[in-house]
Amino acid sequence: MHRSHHLTGVVLALGILLGYLAASLPLREARPGAAAPPVLPLPAQSTVAAPAAPAGKPNILFMMADNLGYGEVGCYGGGILRGAATPRIDRLAGEGLRLLNFNVEAQCTPSRSALLTGRFAMRSGTMRVPRGGAPYGLTQWEVTLAELLAPQGYATGHFGKWHLGDSPGRYPTDQGFDEWYGIPNSTSVAPWTAAQGFDPKAAPTPYILESKKGEKPRQVEEYNLKSRRTIETEITRRTIDFMKRHAKTGKPFFAYVPFTQVHFPTLPHPDFAGKTGHGEFADSLAEMDHHVGQLLDAVQELGIADNTLVVFTSDNGPEEMLPWRGWAGPWAGSYFTAMEGSLRVPFIVRWPGKIPAGKVSNEIVHQVDLFPTLARITGAEPPRDRLFDGVEQLSFLLGKQEKSNREGFPCYVGEQLYAVKWRHWKVHFMIHEYMFDAPQRLPNPRMHNLIEDPRERHSVAAMNTWVYHPAMKIVDDFQASLKQEPPIPPGTPDPYRPAGK
Repeated sequence: MHRSHHLTGVVLALGILLGYLAASLPLREARPGAAAPPVLPLPAQSTVAAPAAPAGKPNILFMMADNLGYGEVGCYGGGILRGAATPRIDRLAGEGLRLLNFNVEAQCTPSRSALLTGRFAMRSGTMRVPRGGAPYGLTQWEVTLAELLAPQGYATGHFGKWHLGDSPGRYPTDQGFDEWYGIPNSTSVAPWTAAQGFDPKAAPTPYILESKKGEKPRQVEEYNLKSRRTIETEITRRTIDFMKRHAKTGKPFFAYVPFTQVHFPTLPHPDFAGKTGHGEFADSLAEMDHHVGQLLDAVQELGIADNTLVVFTSDNGPEEMLPWRGWAGPWAGSYFTAMEGSLRVPFIVRWPGKIPAGKVSNEIVHQVDLFPTLARITGAEPPRDRLFDGVEQLSFLLGKQEKSNREGFPCYVGEQLYAVKWRHWKVHFMIHEYMFDAPQRLPNPRMHNLIEDPRERHSVAAMNTWVYHPAMKIVDDFQASLKQEPPIPPGTPDPYRPAGK
């Protein structure tokens, strides 16, 4: 028995060593039937071409909750189980496609970066949430969804949380958005001015800001525990106003609505305080559902529902901040980890007459896939001078194919490779289940069959070493691509240009 265990350990160790050595090899040919790894296109300008916008381009209403766990809303097993029914979000799911295996990055800043650029945050120097003081955010060299869509004739509006830069040149209206209302950083700053010993000379007083393209952001009001309760109402009001203005002119719009709920402090609007009888988190969940309903009603009342693509999702999994503790449903772990509870979030997409209504899929999709997919939908041409990690998924979303064009992805937390996901398998190199625990590097990887073991408790690596081949290929290809195009270091100032470009 001892000899058998020793032999297994040797096999595992050799598998790991060979996998990491392969990371230095060139990118290999993709497996038949699988999505190809990113390939560096021919050099071109980093700006998107500006053809005339053809008629019929869909409006895009993209709603993204903050730290909303997989198991919070009713159609994902939450709702009344979490103390608050979510009828509007649930109805939206019945009108479109609901994904059970939509994956994101593990933290707020990396997730928003990946969504808006189609590139894993490791590439963009945005791989971790900033901890104050140092410059951070997307360089102007990166091309956001707003910059991609604007040349296609889209009006672009951002209403809510940015968290991708808080200095001149790095606000939303510097990155392709025509207008912006919201907060530059995290809602965790809302308690600052009420905190004992807070010194505005030592740390900046947080504000809600607004701006238009070409203008310096203006301070609207202090972001504190009072305005934290009312900001969602104003985000919703301004989004509706934006949609009304552009629906009236017939100009297609991209309304990006990154809500601030349910990030701590999870404090509901006074009209919702005590409404559920189950505490502030449930009250805030009910408020979120109400605002989603208001936005959907506006789309309907404007007569543009059939030509509006609507998305509802979250930036990452739940946090462990009492008393506002989130829930990942069947999955284990909080955000800031590579557990499924961190990476899997709700994703609902509706496009009447295009995307089949009431469909549910467990196929793997990653948030970086939205960039090339929206490019395809709108006729936009992404830059050809950089690597992209997104895989175009239009045929899958339209129901023309049952399988996703993606089989897996590497899971980074900060700069560290924590895991890799392939089909229904997960290989962990580091284990970290909750955001406040210390991550541990494993002497041998843990492997989980996510269908048999959704909470990632029992490693089955010894009997399934064959899984290392496809799983490590994902790691190898990505790490080789980082050598082909070195990532942007965090805090890199503008103007940034890659070496040799």
